[in-house]
Formats: sequence, C-alpha cells, structure tokens
Amino acid sequence: MTVDTETRPLPAARHARAAVAVLFFTNGALFANLLPRYPQIKEDLAIGNGAYGLAVAAFPAGAITAGLAAGLLIRRMGSARVAVLGTLLTGAGILAAGLAPSVALFATALFLAGAMDALTDVAQNAHGLRVQRLYGRSILNSFHAVWSIGAVTGGLMAAGAMSLGLSLGVHLAVSAVVLVAAAGAALRFCLPGPDNEPEETGPEETGRKETGPERLTAGGARGTSRVGVVLAALVLIATAGTLVEDAGNSWAALYLSDALHASAALAASGFIALVGAQFIGRLIGDRLVDRFGQRAVARAGGLITAVGMGLALAVPTLPGTILGFALAGFGVATLVPAAMHEADALPGLKPGSGLTIVSWLMRLGFLLSPPIVGQVADAAGLRTGLLVIPAAGVLVVLLAGVLQARPRRD
Repeated sequence: MTVDTETRPLPAARHARAAVAVLFFTNGALFANLLPRYPQIKEDLAIGNGAYGLAVAAFPAGAITAGLAAGLLIRRMGSARVAVLGTLLTGAGILAAGLAPSVALFATALFLAGAMDALTDVAQNAHGLRVQRLYGRSILNSFHAVWSIGAVTGGLMAAGAMSLGLSLGVHLAVSAVVLVAAAGAALRFCLPGPDNEPEETGPEETGRKETGPERLTAGGARGTSRVGVVLAALVLIATAGTLVEDAGNSWAALYLSDALHASAALAASGFIALVGAQFIGRLIGDRLVDRFGQRAVARAGGLITAVGMGLALAVPTLPGTILGFALAGFGVATLVPAAMHEADALPGLKPGSGLTIVSWLMRLGFLLSPPIVGQVADAAGLRTGLLVIPAAGVLVVLLAGVLQARPRRD
C-alpha cells in the first residue's frame, strides 16, 4: 500500500500543492488587510453600528449571489485560472471599498469583492481536492491552515501600516499588488487539464471514500433519505464556523477599541488572535481527527468556543477578551474542512454537489452575522451582540453527531 503511494508523480503533486497553498494564502491575506481598517472606515463615513453591520454584510451577500456561478466558470476556464482571476478582482474590490467616499459605494465595492472572493474560494478548494486525489490522503485541512497564515499575515500587515501611518489607499494598493502577483506566479505550477478529468487516486483516498458515508447507506432507502438532513446539519456546522470567524472579522477590532478602549493597533490583536489560533487548530486538526474522530473534535471545539468566549464576555478585560477570541478561533478551526469532507462523500449526490452546496450556503453565516450583531449592538450594546459566538459553539455541540464518530482507517 505505501509502496504504491510512493510511486506516484510526487514532484508534480508537490508543486501543485505548493501552488494551491499560495492561492489559499493570498486569499486569506487580501481581505485581512482591510478588516483592521474597519473602525477607521466606520468613523470616516460617520455611520452607526446598525448601518455598519448592513454595509459589511454586502461582502457575503455578493458571495452568495455569485457562488453558484463558480461551477460553470471552473468547467469553462479551469479551477486554477478562476482562482487567480478571482484574486485579482477581489483585490481591486477591496481597494475600492477602502477608498469609497460614501456608505453606498463602500457597500457596493464590498458586494463585488465578496462575489469575486466566492469564485476564488470554490475554485481553490476544487483545485485543492484535485491535488488531494493525487496524494491519496486528506490534505485539505493544511490548505485551510495556510489560509489562516495568510489571514494573520494580512492582519499584521494592516497593523504595521497603521503603526507607520500609511494612508488607507497606499496600504491597500501595495498589499493588493504584492498578493495578486504571488497568486499569478503560482498559476504555472497548478495542475494542467480540465477539472472534469478524474485524477488517479490511491489506497488512502479509496479507503476514505468507503468509510465516510457508509453509516448512511447501510439502511438502504432509509439511509438515503437521511442524506438531506445530514447535508442540512453539515451546512449549519460550517455556518457556525463562518459566523464565529465573521464576528472576529467585523467586530473584534470595534469591540476592543470602543468597549475596552484599546488603541487602533492593539485592537487589531483580537482578529489576529482569532485567526492565529484557528491556524494552530487546523495545523494539528488532522492528527486530532485521526486519533479521536471528527465528532469528538467538533464537540470539543464547540465547547471551547462557548465557554472561552462566554467567559470573556461575562468578565470583560482586554487580555481576557483577546484570549476569548483566540479560544473561539481554535474551537471552530476544523469545522469548515470537516463539513466539506463529509459533504463531498455523501451518497446520492453528483460529484462535487455536496461540496458546492456547503461552500455556498455556509456563507449565510457571513451574511446574517453583521446585521444581526449590529442591530443587537445598537439596542443592547456590542458585548451583548457578540453572544452569537458562544451560541454558535453550543449549536456545534448539538449537531456534531452527524460527523464521523471514529477515526478513518485507510
């Protein structure tokens, strides 16, 4: 078994894996350069929490609008080209959002950037799954870990730009040029050929496919009828992960600067702590799942999220709140990759359909979170609005039963 794996065209696979990692890195870093600038943009546009929440919800609204078009574009252009083109247009949209002179133009630019980001997200995951099939084992978590590295890097770039006093336009223009150039350079190392050509799979991947959904098909028609219910639960699990992630994206800097009176540069540490801990969780996630199973890992993560952020909100201090955001990021680290893996292996669906549905609908967390938190914040304070984070952790604990109970044995 292991000899067969070693005889694969590993150099080409390794090059493609590195290229996809660059795509995930640039995708994470692009938007993260804008997020710590949100308090400045909110102040410059002189808008309240409710209007701000609606405006930033334009990004996920654009993603949901365009998400289903990704499949068609990938079939026509190839996943790698779509990912790089989406990166270019996302960078342009983020720059336009940073320079927007009105709330309407700010929201419009975020809508377009979100639409392009959705195309990039689906395309890079699709290409990552192609590379994964060449490897014959799961590597998708590692790509999402690299995305977290990119997000941390982008947050640090923004904090550094603010510390140096760089203007918003100069900062976002420089970051866009550098990151888009890196994505373009990675394109030549991606896998050639159309995405509908199946890659050769190895014994590890074959074993994974056999063990994933068998608990659903064992009951025949009854098992098949549960697929829709399981898919809905997977969407909710992924949405809980994105909801927590969005709370860090959209509100961490504002909460630390307004409620806890942190400086602008220090306020960025809430977001950095969340995505940094998320990276650590994804880095060790595969090993934890191999040992304890995805269900146990998800439940433990949901509990960590609920307790960690719940205590941070109950006893608000600057160090405790930053730690709370870090625990929340660590707790939800493996949720989106887990939901994607599980959905991709569901029986009775066309290849890629489960992945597309989860990737598309999980963005509801990004769409619904900003306006809900914003309205609650205007009515009862942002501290109350951020209770959505521990609530998401509780939801994961309740729904984790649809995930695999035991580690896969290839």
